Amino acid sequence: MEITLKIEGMMCEHCAARVKKALEALPQVLNVIISLEAGTAVLQTRWGTDIEVLKKAVEDAGYKAV
Repeated sequence: MEITLKIEGMMCEHCAARVKKALEALPQVLNVIISLEAGTAVLQTRWGTDIEVLKKAVEDAGYKAV
């Protein structure tokens, strides 16, 4: 399942790496592609992944997922 999240607050490569690491730590996430320019995270996840879990991981890393 592919999910795209808009990430607010990413300003640099360090921010993007932090968001990627937070999302990759979740067992239901298979792959993450971060676009700093677009301000998005495109995720490949297991079917039935709860988007709220993904958003919480991003928020716990200090950013906002919408």
